[in-house]
Amino acid sequence: MGVLFLLYESASGYGIFENVKMEEVSITTQEVQDSIQDLQKFSKLVKLKSFLPFTSAETALENINAVSEGEVTDDLVKFVELNMPKKKAELGVHDPRIGNMLGEVCKVKCKTGKLVAELLRGIRIHFDRFIKGMKPGDLKQAQLGLGHSYSRAKVKFNVHRVDNMIVQSIALLDQLDKDINTFSMRVREWYSWHFPEMVKIVNDNFQYCQLANCIKDRSNLCEELLPKMEAITGDMDVAKQVVAAAKMSMGTDISVIDMMNIDAFAQRVVSLTKYRKNLHQYLQKKMDACAPNLSALVGEQVGARLIAHAGSLTNLAKYPASTVQILGAEKALFRALKSKGNTPKYGLIFHSSFIGRAKPKNKGRISRYLANKCSLASRIDCFDESSTDTFGKKLQAQVEERLEFYKTGKAPRKNIEVMQEAVAAVAKEMEMEDDGEAVSEKKKKKSEKKKKRKASDADEAPAKKKKKKKSEDGEKKSKKKKKGR
Repeated sequence: MGVLFLLYESASGYGIFENVKMEEVSITTQEVQDSIQDLQKFSKLVKLKSFLPFTSAETALENINAVSEGEVTDDLVKFVELNMPKKKAELGVHDPRIGNMLGEVCKVKCKTGKLVAELLRGIRIHFDRFIKGMKPGDLKQAQLGLGHSYSRAKVKFNVHRVDNMIVQSIALLDQLDKDINTFSMRVREWYSWHFPEMVKIVNDNFQYCQLANCIKDRSNLCEELLPKMEAITGDMDVAKQVVAAAKMSMGTDISVIDMMNIDAFAQRVVSLTKYRKNLHQYLQKKMDACAPNLSALVGEQVGARLIAHAGSLTNLAKYPASTVQILGAEKALFRALKSKGNTPKYGLIFHSSFIGRAKPKNKGRISRYLANKCSLASRIDCFDESSTDTFGKKLQAQVEERLEFYKTGKAPRKNIEVMQEAVAAVAKEMEMEDDGEAVSEKKKKKSEKKKKRKASDADEAPAKKKKKKKSEDGEKKSKKKKKGR
């Protein structure tokens, strides 16, 4: 059995430690656990062989990022090659991925396990005592600074940062839908004590709240408000019906203070509804930027709900089509498995228009087919570098063809043909973009040349004027001399 060395990664640098009493400690880890808290006992088991400090905060962040991802840097490879004996030696590492990488690059035999983990735990506790010249607070300060920079870099380069915005916005959108519906019902009930006939005339909640703000006290309603009411309802006949009903209303009179509260609450509901529209537009932009193909296939709301339920676009791309099909119906699935009943046919994708247009006997088939296309679209959005919705449109056309097949029996196209068309279309789009960029670069060069020419002409103009003046002055002097003669 060879000598065991230990690789420890800290915020201040890399350290290689040598296990002194290998034969005794290898029997059981109980001795290690007993000696970990006591520095005198632990220093007899392990001693520092070499330490490589990080030269700057950028170097520390680069190395720690590589360690967290299971990769090795050039500094770590050189450090291990210089300090590790090539024969009869093992290197204990905490992460098996780093051990595999060092074994391939440095040709070093690496080891992991309980013994290595316990020894590294003791090194972590007493690390600042092993390094000469390190004060007790230096290591904590380095850990704090590196932790801030590491977290900042993770947030900055997080591949799911757009997904997070989609998850939060769709959750807020669903909550707003519930709240606006509840508040609108409250406005209807509250204002109906004063004007009960308007409930049957105006069915839309948003229009009802706007009319409540416009009318307020029904006794003040007159034909002068008809243009405003027409702008709200979009129909003059409805506005006239409201005016006629106000004249014959059976509602009770309300005091000014009560009407002020109703008006204020209706205004809040109107503002929430307008904000909901703006939030929906924001969600559309985010989905077009993050998952354009999935948005083109099932719509931005259904696609955002799928991403939110999966946690991220990457997680959704990893799911098989069978999981995507029942995503959101987990309770019904487990209840069916427990009672040995029929499993659900669809989950969140039920809100797609394709399933609503299919016949009841074909809903399960089209949901399975749509889940397959959603899985493809999410994988294209996640792993494709180009941001285009061409694949999503082609997949949507395939689902339409499948619906037509269930209705008329017309055979749909094969997947290979559709994907080849999509790839060709994307290639054309890329060529058009390249040509456009080339043309724009040519235009920029031409404009720069024109600017240079104008600048040179502007510089040459005063020089020419000076020459002309000199020539004119010379001619005048020569004429004077001739006259004098």
